[in-house]
Amino acid sequence: MIGFDKRVAIVTGAGNGLGRAYALYLAARGAKVIVNNRRRPTDAAGETSAERTVRAITAAGGEAVADFEDVTDPECGERMVGHALDTWGRLDILVNNAGVGQHQPFHKIDVDAFRAIFDVNFYGSLYPTHAAFGRMRAAGYGRILMSTSSAGLHGLHGLTAYSAAKAALIGLTRSLAAEGGPKGVFVNAVAPYATTNMTVQRSSAEMQATLPPELVAPMVAYLVSEQTRLNGQVLIAGKGGFRRAAMVEGPGHGYRDAGALTPEQIEADLAPITDMTAAREYADALASFGDFFRTTPGVS
Repeated sequence: MIGFDKRVAIVTGAGNGLGRAYALYLAARGAKVIVNNRRRPTDAAGETSAERTVRAITAAGGEAVADFEDVTDPECGERMVGHALDTWGRLDILVNNAGVGQHQPFHKIDVDAFRAIFDVNFYGSLYPTHAAFGRMRAAGYGRILMSTSSAGLHGLHGLTAYSAAKAALIGLTRSLAAEGGPKGVFVNAVAPYATTNMTVQRSSAEMQATLPPELVAPMVAYLVSEQTRLNGQVLIAGKGGFRRAAMVEGPGHGYRDAGALTPEQIEADLAPITDMTAAREYADALASFGDFFRTTPGVS
């Protein structure tokens, strides 16, 4: 059985929705959890969302403490990691879940608003990761999970800032996986489909009924477990289904005759240039370049 006894996890944005589901699931399998969610103005009169998640965990016999760091604060990562170390003396797992949505076309969003969305969705994962990664590497063990999105994989009208931030997390995941893997630190990403406060207004009744956050949690648990064999991967999860996503390149088309290398000839050869029937993925950028250099004939 995959369990997390003696493991310590930080889950950001764990007051509601997906983060709450992840925190509850990990705690139910033995993890001690730092439940992060910033205080909101509506929390002033009573219990915060992070505290409610902690109460649910402890009521079920688990261990958790609330953390109120704002993930857009550049110092939040050091304080969050310090909170875990001060409380339980270690940190094994970081689940970067905190995020905000966007529903505004690019020509109507100003740069400050774009940056604010990027601050939460990208830097809100970067700061905790930067604080945790070196410590995990020194310890010889760690599991880090990024929360990306199909919008980061494929783009979507009206989600330019959100898509850009989520795509940046995929690049960060792949590079950190290459750096951390040999030291026992695995970094993966999940692209969840779930009904949350961010998505409920644009979800049909069927989607709301079939996409609860709890159906994503088992994949998250596997990706941050000691048993996972995956590193540097993106997994799509929701509705009880899972699939892997990857960046791929087609075989392409090359020229030997410099005289044929014209925009007009490229237009004529667009079909083989853009053909993806034999597309493949690569371990990293060097592998991609090496294959391109080796298989492209070169002009003379």
